[in-house]
Amino acid sequence: MQLPALFDRNPRIAHVRLQGAIAARPGFGGGISLATTGPVLDRAFALKRLAAVFLSINSPGGSPVQSSLVAARIRRLAEEKKVPVIACVEDAAASGGYWIACAADEIVADPASILGSIGVIAAGFGFQEALARYGVERRVRTAGTEKSFLDPFRPESPEDRARLETLLEDLHGEFRAWVAARRGDRLKAPPEQLFTGRFWPGRKAVELGLADRLGDAAGEAKRRFGEKARLVPIGGPRPPLLRRLLPGLSAGGPVPALAAEGLLPGLSVEAMIAALEERAAWARLGL
Repeated sequence: MQLPALFDRNPRIAHVRLQGAIAARPGFGGGISLATTGPVLDRAFALKRLAAVFLSINSPGGSPVQSSLVAARIRRLAEEKKVPVIACVEDAAASGGYWIACAADEIVADPASILGSIGVIAAGFGFQEALARYGVERRVRTAGTEKSFLDPFRPESPEDRARLETLLEDLHGEFRAWVAARRGDRLKAPPEQLFTGRFWPGRKAVELGLADRLGDAAGEAKRRFGEKARLVPIGGPRPPLLRRLLPGLSAGGPVPALAAEGLLPGLSVEAMIAALEERAAWARLGL
């Protein structure tokens, strides 16, 4: 017989799911941002008789700023409440997903999980030839010589390319410093191997020191706190109505195709682009 929560004195572990691409404005399939995840983390760390917080992470990455903000919130709450944080990687903790995983005190992964991708990427398109082909004249005026940085409707200049490369290197440096600070002596390979943007399956990630052991949330809870340890799910905000009505749809699924056919009239162009970008992020991992 299970005792009511009021009389239950077994260890309680807050269980938070962090799933999807990381962006300031999460897309149709959900996602991770400080605005959506921060309140969930606050509730998790406020749980009474809290023994630990487990983060089940499943993310291909995304915004470095949102990754940093979410990771910082996790560390602040962990230090205030003085409880351990365990990241349990599911399909992937890649790029920004790994940035967030490093906020945990330990990282557990499935042998088939994808971890790493410690790098920074910028991608775009150039449309200057398309404008010329259709006889379109683009008129841009700026106050400030670098205000039209990386304008997709004009040829890329050497100055813009150099500026972008510097920006990416600076962001990559922040990422490397964070991983090195959080993982420390547990890293078992040199930086030139770990920080190239490459990613690895869980078993290899453990060998390299990017993760601590193989396992999952339920098994890790029992290993650390005994058979009576209780995982308490901490839910996030309700998903959009359309997603609740069509639960099989996600950013990695047929949303863009259905929208293109006019079958999802409430889906904006912005949401379609976000869905495609998330699908591309997963595809880079082979997932």
